[in-house]
Amino acid sequence: MNTVQPIRDREKIEAMKRILRGSSLRDELLFTLGINTGLRISDILALRIKDVLKDKRVVERLELREKKTGKGRMVVFSPKTCRLIKRYLEEERVNAHKDEPLFLSQKGGPISRQHAYYILNQAARYAGITERIGTHSLRKTFGYFAYKQGIDLAMIQKLLNHSSQAETLRYIGITQEQMDQAVMKIDL
Repeated sequence: MNTVQPIRDREKIEAMKRILRGSSLRDELLFTLGINTGLRISDILALRIKDVLKDKRVVERLELREKKTGKGRMVVFSPKTCRLIKRYLEEERVNAHKDEPLFLSQKGGPISRQHAYYILNQAARYAGITERIGTHSLRKTFGYFAYKQGIDLAMIQKLLNHSSQAETLRYIGITQEQMDQAVMKIDL
């Protein structure tokens, strides 16, 4: 199994959003949800409209049970993510039933993991991303940017349900060279 990388460049992230938006709001939302929540693709694709919409309003918090771990998790949506969900539901899913998948395929069920991979990989190539990208890159991108923004590593470890901080560092793609550079900056 080949390891995928986080998307480390904000400009490439914005380019991917524009490319995906050109395809559909669904594809842009899939990407945006992944990089802003750290959810696994299996949990994202399992979402139903009723999970994100209560009393005709987009929820700010989502409670779910992770498919992989079986653990409960509370996920908060940023205001930007909430606005995108609202726009998507109003423009592309206006007559959808609340029990339908949030990310509907042309065949009627939820889009598959393979199709999500294809969508993201195509957009990454158009955006000029040359690293290996997959559906797991969304989760890794979330972790990477949380780390770069100074969020405590223990918090990121908890958000990603990792067993150690070393695992989290490897997961988000922090290299030995980056750790060496951090130590060299101290130079007391």
